[in-house]
Parts: sequence; structure tokens; C-alpha cells
Amino acid sequence: MKHRIAKLLLALALASAGPALADEVQVAVAANFTAPMKAIAAEFEKDTGHKAQLAFGSTGKFYAQIKNGAPFQVLLAADDETPAKMEKEGMAVAGSRFTYAIGTLVLWSAKPGFVDDKGAVLAKGEFAHLALATPKLAPYGAAAMETLTKMGLVDKLQAKIVQGENIGQTYQFAATGNAELAFVALSQVIKDGKIGAGSAWIVPQSMHAPIRQDAVILASGKGNAAAEALMKYLRSAKATAVIKSYGYAVE
Repeated sequence: MKHRIAKLLLALALASAGPALADEVQVAVAANFTAPMKAIAAEFEKDTGHKAQLAFGSTGKFYAQIKNGAPFQVLLAADDETPAKMEKEGMAVAGSRFTYAIGTLVLWSAKPGFVDDKGAVLAKGEFAHLALATPKLAPYGAAAMETLTKMGLVDKLQAKIVQGENIGQTYQFAATGNAELAFVALSQVIKDGKIGAGSAWIVPQSMHAPIRQDAVILASGKGNAAAEALMKYLRSAKATAVIKSYGYAVE
């Protein structure tokens, strides 16, 4: 009898301990990482019991929002400079930062056959609009401008450039046909390891600085079990496989 009571008490203790361990984390995610992060967050919740609430946008805007008190606990940036800066300014937990993905820039058009495999379509200039994300706020936009500068095309194409608030809006400009061309992230146009629709030029890494995307626990996430678990989960084999499937490199 004593044995049965002890077992019952143990079972009750374990049952009550489960939910208490589960926690929630508010995550600011760079727009280019939308699709893989949705997939990773779903698996993270199933595997750990923790929940990740996601918000998507440009890294520059997130920086301003967090500085003004936005209650995010983890930042998945589109660059490595912003998390390093936040760590230096005491806005992030020192030592928690790491590179979770290395991005790839592509010149993409919704029209099949419109973009050649060397990006010569840019020099021809036979289009009305070229979309790119605001370089000051979005690293993929900065990489696009760096590429145009290297090709000597900034002055020639300046009047045709339209800027999206973030890489998500930039993709929409091209997907809806409002711009014939757009510099976007490979992760936005890849499906099952291939460019899903339209035509694209994968911009060589030598055309711009590497797009190293760092994750960091923000000051408000210090001690949050879900924040720490998510950072660990992003380095797991399961998450890494998802990240690679969207065309990112990992270290």
C-alpha cells in the first residue's frame, strides 16, 4: 500500500513538473528567415514543450524597437553587426551570440527566362523597376547595392531602383509584377533545393561582404528557459537541416 501511494505521489509530482518547465520566448526574426523559422519553431515546440512567438521584419527596425523597449527576448538578425553592437551596448547577453546561417543574395524575376545566369540583364537595362530592400535597414539591400557598385551600374540604374521596407516587401514587389526584377534572399525563392518559379541569378559571394546572420539572447531574455533552449535548438541537426534546405550555409 505504501508503495502504491509513493508511486502515485511521484506520478503527480512529475505531471506537475512538466508544464512548469515549459516557457515562452518572444523572437524578432529577420524577414529573409521567415519560412525556415516557422518550420523550426513548430518542431521546437513539439520537441521541447517551449513556445516561440515570432515577429518578422527588418533588422534595422528591430534594433530601433528593442532600444525603445520592445519586449523581444531573442533576435535572429540578418547580419552580424547588429547583434554585436547590441552586446556592446548592454542590450544583449554577452557570450550568447553565434552565426546561425550565412545568406545568399539572388537577382530574381517572376518571369521565366528574364534573368540570365550571369546577371547581364542588369547592364542591358531593359526593365522599368529593380527592387531591393532599404540598404540602411536590411543587410540584403546593402549587399545588393554593393553588388551594383562592383558592377559599375549604380548611376545607370538609380532611377529604376525601388526600395522595400524589408526583404519580404521587396519580394512582393517582384512577385506581384510591380518590379520586373528584385534582389532577394535565396531562401525566398527556393523550393526543394531549386529555384521554384521565374528566373534567377545567384549572386557570387565575391560581389559583396558575406551575409552572416547572427542570433543573440537579448537582455530581457536573460534567464528565460525557452530563450536558452531555442538558441541550443538552432544548432541541432534537425534545425540545421531545415536551414540548409532553404539555401543557407552553416558553420
